[in-house]
Amino acid sequence: MNMDRKIVLITGATSGIGEGCARRFAKGGYNLIITGRNEKKLEALKQELGNDGTEVLTLCFDVRDREAAKAAIDSIPESWQDIDVLINNAGLARGLEPEYEGSFDDWDQMIDTNIKGLLTMTRLIVPGMVKRNKGHVINIGSVAGDAAYAGGNVYCSTKAAVKALSDGLRIDVADTNIRVTDIKPGLVETNFSNIRFHGDTERADNVYKGIKPLNGDDIADVCFYAASAPAHVQIAEVLVLATHQANGTVIKRGMSSE
Repeated sequence: MNMDRKIVLITGATSGIGEGCARRFAKGGYNLIITGRNEKKLEALKQELGNDGTEVLTLCFDVRDREAAKAAIDSIPESWQDIDVLINNAGLARGLEPEYEGSFDDWDQMIDTNIKGLLTMTRLIVPGMVKRNKGHVINIGSVAGDAAYAGGNVYCSTKAAVKALSDGLRIDVADTNIRVTDIKPGLVETNFSNIRFHGDTERADNVYKGIKPLNGDDIADVCFYAASAPAHVQIAEVLVLATHQANGTVIKRGMSSE
């Protein structure tokens, strides 16, 4: 492996922001460890990005399964173990019901992925960064973590937790050269809404009607910018919104972004 290239580990790399990050960091000269639940998509992305000299290692597991995550990380070859950047991207929203009508299964999936999965990966990767006294953790939070919106109850809570966990980790590693960044996207057109509405494509498409939303590549650019800042610069938190989105609830549709 080319030891001059840094290594980035990206969770949830098979779609949306994670896939955008894989492409952006490959373009930026990194070798990639990409993780996700869909082995075929991981292998397809590996074949695509490996054509330009980027070396790609795939790890197929669900971040909700702590033992599977640990086994996957333990399987990383020695030459790949000095991970420079961890992007905790795996996450999802499920449902938009009032809190008193929410699905227990939906709640468990969001909490286990967005909070516990992030914690698992942080616990598995960051000790190596501390030992080497270098590294960067980039957590994908959300504008939803700043304030709750109707129906967002549990999802908003999980993204508020991402902010708190990012802030807490930043305190914990302040005596090291490790940096911690919380990226908080607004409206991003990925398969996010399709998953939230359990495959109801029409309902998902309505989320983006009348506004030009962000896309996964936009957020990937922000992640790469944070990772590329000089060593003494820590981009602690970035809120990224579409031009006609003011916060988590104020969206002006039918406007031109030209």
